[in-house]
This record gives sequence, C-alpha cells and structure tokens, in this order.
Amino acid sequence: MSAPACPGCQSSKPLDFTFSMAFQPIVDTSASRVWGYEALVRGEAGEGAYSILSRVSDEQKYRFDQACRVKAIELAARLFPSPELHLSINFLPNAVYEPAACLRATLAAARKSDFPLGSIMFEFTESEEMTDVAHLQNIIGEYRKMGFITALDDFGAGYAGLGLLADFQPDLIKIDMKLVRGIDQSRSRQAILSAILHVARELGITVLAEGVETETEFGALKAAGVKLFQGYYFARPSFEALPPVRIAAEGMAAVQTKQAVA
Repeated sequence: MSAPACPGCQSSKPLDFTFSMAFQPIVDTSASRVWGYEALVRGEAGEGAYSILSRVSDEQKYRFDQACRVKAIELAARLFPSPELHLSINFLPNAVYEPAACLRATLAAARKSDFPLGSIMFEFTESEEMTDVAHLQNIIGEYRKMGFITALDDFGAGYAGLGLLADFQPDLIKIDMKLVRGIDQSRSRQAILSAILHVARELGITVLAEGVETETEFGALKAAGVKLFQGYYFARPSFEALPPVRIAAEGMAAVQTKQAVA
C-alpha cells in the first residue's frame, strides 16, 4: 500500500535544531493503572517546550511534525514496559498535506520499533484554528483506518467548541485545564463538565481531564464520572524517562508503579 508524495515532504525546510521528549502519564483511576503517556517536546538538555516551538518556522512545520512523531515512537518503544500502554502524540492538522502520505514516516518508525499502531493516539488541539474542516475530517478518517486513536485536546478553550463535535467525533476529548482548575469550588464549571460528559456519552467519546493539580479537583472530577486523568497531581513530566506516578485509588497513596521503571 503506497501513498503518493505530498508537497510538504519535498518542500519543507530542514530543521536547524535538535530536540527530545518528556513523558507525562495518563492515569485510569477506575482500574488503578497507568493508561499511557503523552510525549511532550523538550530541548536536548530538557529545556521547556517553548525553547523549541519558538524556533519552528512556517516552512518547517511539516518536517517538525514528522520528526516529533518519530522521536516519540522511538523513545516510547525503549521506555514502555508493556505494549498495552498508549502513546499520545500531538500533531498539527495544518501541517498535514495528504494524510496517507504524511503517515509514511510514522508507520515506518512504528514498524522499525515494533510499536503497535493501536497503542498510538494522535491529539489535535482545539486552540489551533481549523480553516478546513473537511481536511481535518479526512485526516481523522485516515488515522482511524490505520488503527490509531484520535483525541481532541484543550476542549473548551479553543475556536470551535461543540461545533467540532458536530462535524466529527474523535475517540477521546481532553477537558482543558481552565475548566478543571478550581472545579471543586465552581458550580458553573461543574455544570459545564456535566454537559460535556452527557454529550460524550451520547456520542461514544471517552473523556480525559488534564491539568489536574489538587486532590479536591480530582475528587470533583471523579465524582462527576471522569475516569482518565492527567496532571501534576499524578506526576510531572520526566525527560526521556517515565516518572513515578500517584495512582489515585482507595487511600490516595502515592506509589511508584511498575510502569514508571525505565
């Protein structure tokens, strides 16, 4: 199965910098386990994401997007102790020219590392304005055809909101941290979360709360019915490593899981 070359593959400007990845866990508290890890771009010495993202020009977006996928898969294949763990990778819809062609490097990296395609989740962010919804629908359709999981990041903080869900349904939505912050003390945030969860159930979409920082935030989210979590309350990202993880089970004890051993 071959895909035609796309313009970005041939015309994208080479990267003039190097980078690596940190990993932050996604926790399934209903099963008291680590569900997976999100790969977060970092400088070669662990510098923050902005130090790299600020250097990416418009002419480099395609090549950077491709390089991030390959780097994340290569590191995850080395660090993950189980093929059942999911790897979440951010991608830029506006950097994808032709979905099938743009997946070739991803598929090659997965084959080389023997990383299962069904364990890879691609996140696109609502905060990046979608100028071509049909193009995004084409991307999502192609990714699902390949067996990837799709996720809408920063839900509730971007351009399109519920309108995006009317046009297509990702497998998972990540509730933006602005809605999560202080939710235990905010009736309006609780009401909005309840509405999102209702819509997600109707559409068969899994909900993940990101940016969880306190036990009270976690308690309110869990009571509302959220099962997947990410945030400093559970673990901070670790550079080229898997961090110790707080598994929020009965007793709320902090433990270092088997998944945290690199």
